Amino acid sequence: MSTVKQQATPELREWIIAQARAGCRPEDVLKAMCDSGWEEPVAVAALEETLQSYLETHAKQVGLPPVVTVPEPALEESPVALHAVDREVKVLASMRNPRVIVFGGLLSDEECDALVEQARARLVRSETVDTRTGGSELNEARTSDGMFFERGETPLIARIEARIAALLDWPLVNGEGLQILRYRPGAEYKPHYDYFDPAQPGTPRILERGGQRVASLVTYLNTPAKGGATTFPDVALEVAPVKGNAVFFSYDRPHPVTRTLHGGAPVLEGEKWVATKWLREGAFE
Repeated sequence: MSTVKQQATPELREWIIAQARAGCRPEDVLKAMCDSGWEEPVAVAALEETLQSYLETHAKQVGLPPVVTVPEPALEESPVALHAVDREVKVLASMRNPRVIVFGGLLSDEECDALVEQARARLVRSETVDTRTGGSELNEARTSDGMFFERGETPLIARIEARIAALLDWPLVNGEGLQILRYRPGAEYKPHYDYFDPAQPGTPRILERGGQRVASLVTYLNTPAKGGATTFPDVALEVAPVKGNAVFFSYDRPHPVTRTLHGGAPVLEGEKWVATKWLREGAFE
């Protein structure tokens, strides 16, 4: 059969759903389809469309929050680098589920050093958002020092924020202020989610400023001697903290199904400095 004439049939879609319910891996289902004579482009399209529809139907049935649009860098043609206003940023690794992308050289060494110096005098013990009240609190799971820059506070901050907005194809005004964190030896951030838990009473108050968080970008401002990786326990992934590089991940609904549980592993030697940018659904004011 030619690719042009092949079309996914209702029977094929029912078969794909049956395989999903049976716990078969998508890659195994795709191989079986190709082995039986389906052209790969047709098989891939049918698999993606059918599984997406099935997952959304299942999500509604079990009461999951609806999917929302999230930032998505332009990786359709698998580029090795992306142009972001004033800098070529390398694409070092990409994962679909969860959506994780590792970028190389997002910041220059000079920009990293300047951010550290601008932040150093303003560091205080890091707090986390308290979704019970909508305020913030000290949390023993987060043993770092940190501070926030106002959006566009300095020319350096403005330049970096414009670069991030272009790289992630997301409005600059939808970003929270850049947070700088320092982790001393032994400091860590235990695994957590960045979205705000809809079940908590303080979440509606938090969402008044820009809606839900939908993505995170963690940029490494130095390279620790040992330790300090960004970890994703659900998928056994570790991203090494290399100066100037960054890890991006998005979450299209505020639920563990996104598999975006992540943490900062303990720093074993030296310090770790990072710049974190959280992206919201709407304008963050």
